[in-house]
Amino acid sequence: MSYSLILLAHGSSDPAWRAPFERFHEALATRMQTSLKLAYMELSEPSLESSVAELTSAGIRRIEILPLFFAAGRHLRKDVPAQVEALRANHPDTELTLLPPVGEHPAFIEALAAVVAEQAGEALPT
Repeated sequence: MSYSLILLAHGSSDPAWRAPFERFHEALATRMQTSLKLAYMELSEPSLESSVAELTSAGIRRIEILPLFFAAGRHLRKDVPAQVEALRANHPDTELTLLPPVGEHPAFIEALAAVVAEQAGEALPT
């Protein structure tokens, strides 16, 4: 396999904060045929850098990075692109693509709206 998808979360030193991301990764991994990793931008391991290094050493040559962020704030406009550029320099034989944050996808917005409405005890029109 020469492709992998990295789910990128912000990161936290609190293991309880990471738990929902780890559960999401596990649930998604059972549904996907592709190589799938969970990495963190900062404060947690595995880092984006260590994940890319591990994948490239395993022969992966095309990696997409999907930020598990609601929107493209400072981290996704500056910090993560800088990390990806540094990774490109360190792994020139690997194609690295930073995807838009999951929160910008229309299906995510609809799913989140349904969860909020359910929590509030209201049904969304279908």
